[in-house]
Amino acid sequence: MPYVDIKVTDEGVTVEQKTRLIKGVTDLLQDVLGKDPATTFVVIHEVPLTDWGVGGMNVADWRARNS
Repeated sequence: MPYVDIKVTDEGVTVEQKTRLIKGVTDLLQDVLGKDPATTFVVIHEVPLTDWGVGGMNVADWRARNS
């Protein structure tokens, strides 16, 4: 029973994109590991830029500094 946890920044990921991610990950696990799609769970979390860190700072600040 695979469980996949996808985290992305909350920058307007659409329902269609999430649907494609869920289907793509499910298909990949079936193709590569022979896992049953009926027992494959995929969860998508949208994380605010200020809650995601890179280079010792949140992504919003990191982008401002590096743009």
